[in-house]
Amino acid sequence: MFRHHSSGFLCSHRIATMAILLATFLLACSTVEAQVNERTKKVLADRAKITAEGFWIYNDLPAAFEQARRNGKPILVVLRCLPCEECVKLDDEVVDHDPVIRPLLEQFVCVRVVSTNGLDLSLFQFDTDQSFAVFMLRDEHTIYGRFGTRSHRTDWLGDVSMLGFAEALRGALELHQTWPTEKSALISKIGTPPQYARPELLPSLQQRNEYSSKLNYSGDVVKSCIHCHQIGDAIRDEFRSASEPIPEKILYPYPHPKSIGLILDPTTRGTIREVLKASPAENAGLQNGDQILRMQGQLILSTADIQWVLHNASPQDTAIQVLIEREQTEQTIDLVLPEGWRQNDDISWRVSTWGLRRMASGGMRLDPLSDEDRAALQFDPGPAAMKVKSVGQYGPHAAAKKAGFQVGDIVTEIDGRTDLRSETDLLEYGVTQLKPGDKVTVTVFRDGEKRTLLLPMQK
Repeated sequence: MFRHHSSGFLCSHRIATMAILLATFLLACSTVEAQVNERTKKVLADRAKITAEGFWIYNDLPAAFEQARRNGKPILVVLRCLPCEECVKLDDEVVDHDPVIRPLLEQFVCVRVVSTNGLDLSLFQFDTDQSFAVFMLRDEHTIYGRFGTRSHRTDWLGDVSMLGFAEALRGALELHQTWPTEKSALISKIGTPPQYARPELLPSLQQRNEYSSKLNYSGDVVKSCIHCHQIGDAIRDEFRSASEPIPEKILYPYPHPKSIGLILDPTTRGTIREVLKASPAENAGLQNGDQILRMQGQLILSTADIQWVLHNASPQDTAIQVLIEREQTEQTIDLVLPEGWRQNDDISWRVSTWGLRRMASGGMRLDPLSDEDRAALQFDPGPAAMKVKSVGQYGPHAAAKKAGFQVGDIVTEIDGRTDLRSETDLLEYGVTQLKPGDKVTVTVFRDGEKRTLLLPMQK
């Protein structure tokens, strides 16, 4: 009797457990479906709203270029991924009837691009981790300037402003009027053609049947959209799949001016607000209040233009020329780029870091150990130490979890290295010095005890 009762109890228990798991699964599915439906609604609502207003050409670059050829206006292209909430504030202000911006916009042919499907990557070269990028150009593809940057995932205020956008628009309109005299200086605002002309031709994206040169409005429009960050992801994946180091330029794209010691006033075209101590900018003699007119001969309309110059600096460029105006006098300054200067840039905010974590940290997120934690754990202030902030739970991002890493672990040594002081240091080491399939010895402290774990490197 007892055995029969136990068996029935276990059976009932299994049924109840399965019911709970099924309910959880169905709830998760319904939540995902609701999120997908919400995204679809946002995309369709955005299309209906912009089309109904009639001011912006919606997702049709050929139509914009054709209109510009007819009316002689410059073109304003806004690349705006949807439905991104991080840059919605600035974008809403742009498309609203701002009393300063609107009269300037009316002097352009304005086109809103909401996906990168079919985008000409020879012409539109930009920081693919941004979800808001602006191009100002002529109908025959001469680029006057760029606008849009950030140095944090959600915070734009220190990098862009409506006043700064207005200044960039005015600068582009001025260049449109004087184009023949500046034609040669504008040539370098278009870079070397990439290996793949359009996003959907990149190998890892070409394998996806849902991607083509256009959005699929008659089917799953959200699923058919190639997002900006996927371009950069696909480029990095190609190097990693071939077990090749990811080049520094691709790992640290479009360096923020902070990487050379410059804090710019976001309300102007290129006025220096602050020069960081012991930086390349300070060593070159740049000062607060200097206005950057040109870099490497390129006219500067915004911080994004400066980032374009920095991004395209080659390893052979030991210095870049900066034309400034100081106290109403122009002068040229040579700004020396020290070895490894790109590594001063912060890449932790970037969407691309998600893919890099899969490759080099097994899905972990790490933060440098704070002074308070060092004191509490009686760690010396000098040696490198990072605290595991989170551990991925699914797929390739669960590799660290499967290897035994836990939230709260203190990482002190990686592959015999004690100088990897930040997550960025670890990611860079993993994708430049190590290959997929390598297993790296990692020393961690947990509950006061020293442990050794093996961290797998992945594609």
